[in-house]
Amino acid sequence: MKNFSKIGIKEDARTELHDSLKLTGAEISVNVLPAGTSVPFVHSHRQNEEIYIILRGEGTAVIDGENIGIKEGDCLRLSPSAKRRFFASAKNSLKYICVQVKADSLEGYTTSDAII
Repeated sequence: MKNFSKIGIKEDARTELHDSLKLTGAEISVNVLPAGTSVPFVHSHRQNEEIYIILRGEGTAVIDGENIGIKEGDCLRLSPSAKRRFFASAKNSLKYICVQVKADSLEGYTTSDAII
């Protein structure tokens, strides 16, 4: 058994990596909203925080009723209970990565978890 997984990503509306990479500690998706469209629902979570990394474009994140402008290079962390919905601008598509992990579950990171 290999110690890694690798896939290629196409320009699909949503690519979920959980099954294809056999993830065991996070849910990760790559998402593309065409210009002038939005995620079709408001949502929150029971346990999982989400990290959004904006790769391309611009738009708006509505978080707990507050409009937050987002653009390429921005990163957002949302607590599980935050009610969220994302919109692409009228002129540009919005491409982003969403990482979903259980809140307060990180016990070590980077150098504290590395074996050198």
